[in-house]
Amino acid sequence: MTGRLPGYDADNAVESAVIRGLVRSWPRRATVRRTEPDLDVPTMDDLYDPGRTDYPDALLPFAGHPVYENLDDDARARLGAWGWIAYNKNVVDMEQDLVTPAFGLLFRDAFGTGFSDAARAAVVQAMVDEEYHTLMHLNGSALTRRARGWALPDAALPESGTVRAYRAAVARAASPREAALATLARATVAETSIGDYLALIADDRSIQPVHQATVALHRRDETAHASVAVEMVTLVHDALDERDRRTLAAELRAGVDAFTATDFRVWRAILHAEAVPGADEMLREVADDPERRRLVENCSAVDRLLDRFEHPGSGGVGTQSPGRRPTP
Repeated sequence: MTGRLPGYDADNAVESAVIRGLVRSWPRRATVRRTEPDLDVPTMDDLYDPGRTDYPDALLPFAGHPVYENLDDDARARLGAWGWIAYNKNVVDMEQDLVTPAFGLLFRDAFGTGFSDAARAAVVQAMVDEEYHTLMHLNGSALTRRARGWALPDAALPESGTVRAYRAAVARAASPREAALATLARATVAETSIGDYLALIADDRSIQPVHQATVALHRRDETAHASVAVEMVTLVHDALDERDRRTLAAELRAGVDAFTATDFRVWRAILHAEAVPGADEMLREVADDPERRRLVENCSAVDRLLDRFEHPGSGGVGTQSPGRRPTP
């Protein structure tokens, strides 16, 4: 699926509401601006259930810690809402600040690979999809702010850890070409592994139905994107010299470390925004727990990609099965 609205089940009221919200908020061109019919169908706001959490409790890096468990219901609900906001912001940061620049490099054939028209078209179609995905997650955060009546501003949170690590890699690159390879590698990790990140919520029926549906719809698209990313990076790799191949492989491995890690800097910002007593001590303690250091368990698609690069003819790459950190 590329270059169109995410596929959805028209008989599923929740998925349909997510797509209608996406269409309504997409900017209209002057030639198609018109009044929409007042259909008697549920909207995202109608389907929001204030009695349900916005984010799985098990995914909080401090779930089970006494400081968190001793908070009142309102404080815990606010942290759950923040978790959903941060989850969406991480997706948006990766799509806008990492994946889109990498697709731009591929479209312009920055590595001299000689892409065909069909390959360049696939890249552009994927870029269009990413804008839809960005809007879906922006809508998800906006819904929570409206329904809860809480500000929860994205501006209170730092840039996502995956993007921070990417920017650091570009900053230390010895040349523009090394920087471009770092961009391609980190985006490849994101595109081939985001399915695992989305899988953390995509099948969770305990959270807000519209949140679960938003993530599930996005995840369905990412299978196609992962295939495009694998094909593009393989074409680039095969055209590189040995030095550039080593750079690409090193950045792929470093990208996995950044992508899978729990972002304690983001959670520190959230806990400070909520003035949670004992927050710093709690974060220090959970950060020392090896089982809490990773949010996503692995990036096996990248492992297979690296194995293919190092052992040509070893088989296909494919995409990974869902993986996640153990529930604390």
